[in-house]
Order: sequence, then structure tokens, then C-alpha cells
Amino acid sequence: MGFLAWIILGLIVGAIVKAVMPGRVGGGWVTSLVLGVVGAIVGGWIGSLLFGKGDLAFFDLGTWILAIIGGLVVAGIYGAITGRSHSTRAP
Repeated sequence: MGFLAWIILGLIVGAIVKAVMPGRVGGGWVTSLVLGVVGAIVGGWIGSLLFGKGDLAFFDLGTWILAIIGGLVVAGIYGAITGRSHSTRAP
């Protein structure tokens, strides 16, 4: 899968990350989408190292799982660095 496909997948993953971790990712949608792109690329890179597959298919379930896990990990690290450990929204 090419770099552009990982970016597109990352944008989708960013939206998923925003839905799963609504209060932990500061900066709004743009930050979530950027973190999703970075997470998808990191997830794909780690997946290629672990499973030895350099070219993953866009519609493969494993690709999506790796990208989502990568997005959640990157968003969690970002939240820990910026100090967003809990939701700041009023109930």
C-alpha cells in the first residue's frame, strides 16, 4: 500500500480516534486527523516489521486494525505529553 493510501487511511483513523477518545486528544478535529495519519503510518511500519509484510492491502482487515491501534497509541502518547488524561468537558 502506498504512502498516499496510508494518509487517506490515517484521516479515517483520526476520525475513529476522535470518537473513541473524545476528551483525551486536545486541539480538535485537525489534531485528531493528523494524529490518525501519523498513527496509521506508525502502525503500518510496526506491522511490516512484526509480520514481514511490506505491502499491505487497503481493504485488508489487518491493515485497518494496525492503523487504528497505531492511531490510538499515538493519540495516547500525545495526550500524556500534553497532560490530557481526562475529559475536560462539563457533563
